Amino acid sequence: MEHTVVSAPAWEAFSRQAPVFDAIDEGNAAIARMRGIVRAAALRHMVPGDRVLELNAGTGIDSVFFAEAGLRVTATDAAPGMIAQLARKQAERPALPLTVKACSFLELTRLGDDRFDHVFSNFGGLNCTDRLDLVLRDADALLRPGGTCTLVLMPRFSPWEMAAALKGRFRFAARRWHRNGTSAQVEGARFTCYYHGARDARRALPGYTVLEQRALALLMPPPHITGFPSTHAIWLQRLHRAEETIAHRWPFRAWGDHFLISLRKPA
Repeated sequence: MEHTVVSAPAWEAFSRQAPVFDAIDEGNAAIARMRGIVRAAALRHMVPGDRVLELNAGTGIDSVFFAEAGLRVTATDAAPGMIAQLARKQAERPALPLTVKACSFLELTRLGDDRFDHVFSNFGGLNCTDRLDLVLRDADALLRPGGTCTLVLMPRFSPWEMAAALKGRFRFAARRWHRNGTSAQVEGARFTCYYHGARDARRALPGYTVLEQRALALLMPPPHITGFPSTHAIWLQRLHRAEETIAHRWPFRAWGDHFLISLRKPA
């Protein structure tokens, strides 16, 4: 069954960002912290030689990392600019077990008979669609029995965004609660962003076992708040300790700028 693909403005937005995406990533300590946590969570269930399908792989930062760890990675993305960066990295290191495919996460049926041990999606790429159920249903068809699915999504409740109401930014504070999505902007291109809860993922993958769920940037400043680490170093350490204390606990594990959920398919 063919699904309607993600809106062209989202492709355009991330294609525009592709040439500078790696530099933005490398220069942001909050992104580095979150990426390290997510990779560690995914690797706990992977062994070298496993096949990994990454959705919305971007420029391949995580795909290359997993390939270097001995995993056989198929990196997919719908943005032409991101695919171009991925293809360049693949060409520079042809020995890496890395396959690049231009494919929207809403068209996973195009992957045919491919089967994978793990499905991975980082940093809220799946928030570009309101049909998370369709994405995960098709991902389930590609996942082998006993395989894992590790997703990083943007939930509806972020304490840092709600705190904006204290400064009178009520529209920004409430933007995640809009059921029909809210307008987002990357490199001057606007697209619609939708927010998903852990319940949405669990409902779309019935029978799966939740292996781990935790908040990301719940108390720690999210990536878009770039000035905080340099001006509040002591507070940063305190917030890190506090977040790690409660990140896996209910109800905090479903909150944050992002949250992580890892699930295992029945064997």
